[in-house]
Amino acid sequence: MLVLRLLNVVAPAYFLCISLVTFVLQIFLFIPSMFRDPSTTPLLSPALLHGALFLFLSANALGNYVLVIQSSPEDLGKGLNLGEGAEVVADWLDGSRSPGSALPSTHFCRLCARVTQRHDHHCFFTGNCIGSRNMRNFIMFCLYTSLACLDSLVAGMAYISAALSMSFANPLAFLTLLPHSISQFFSGALLSSEMFVILMLYLWLGIGLACAGFCCHQMLLILRGQTRYQVRKGMVVRARPWRENLREVFGKRWLLGLLIPVLNVGSDYRRQKEK
Repeated sequence: MLVLRLLNVVAPAYFLCISLVTFVLQIFLFIPSMFRDPSTTPLLSPALLHGALFLFLSANALGNYVLVIQSSPEDLGKGLNLGEGAEVVADWLDGSRSPGSALPSTHFCRLCARVTQRHDHHCFFTGNCIGSRNMRNFIMFCLYTSLACLDSLVAGMAYISAALSMSFANPLAFLTLLPHSISQFFSGALLSSEMFVILMLYLWLGIGLACAGFCCHQMLLILRGQTRYQVRKGMVVRARPWRENLREVFGKRWLLGLLIPVLNVGSDYRRQKEK
């Protein structure tokens, strides 16, 4: 439990550090290197378009990250007479205390010390539980993080290609880039800044693929009307049309949430809360 609590603190700091390094490299290294002659650069130059795209992706990724943290799932155990202590709440959810009174799709998280509705999982990178209140923002966070990493990967490869006068036309060039760069770095033929960018290329690739895969897996569960907690516990869910499952998470005005980081706009959860 101590290791999990420590990871719950270190993981968000690690993500913010990676985000800051990515932003600095893009603004001060990748984007300026795209300008051939700033005095003759047209208004819609590739460098300006790339900079606008990166700022859009970064703003959505960080904005949804903040909303995931702020929109914590509500503690359903506060208004219930469950007794004192986390063990009592856990026993209530397991069915050993007051059978039949447990709400469906609820779970007590020992790290957050609260009962959440439609609990999916505990995300260490946000230090928060993912449930019905912040699921849509979590999906958007994973989506835009993977896109921002892909954008940084392409810009970084273009920078390394120009700095080292090499081509990535051959797919094996990227796979052999790291071992060749390590040997050149220790021999003094490669600058430390260029070596750092090369290491970041593989880090962006790993984070981007992980976030993209997690986003696709989460979307598949949403289409089925399931959560990861329900799948892990083998719970049977009521079959519903996939459109209804999507509307429950993303709301009717889903396009607004896709373009800017906002709360669950028009979701069924928020309408029930207002009632």
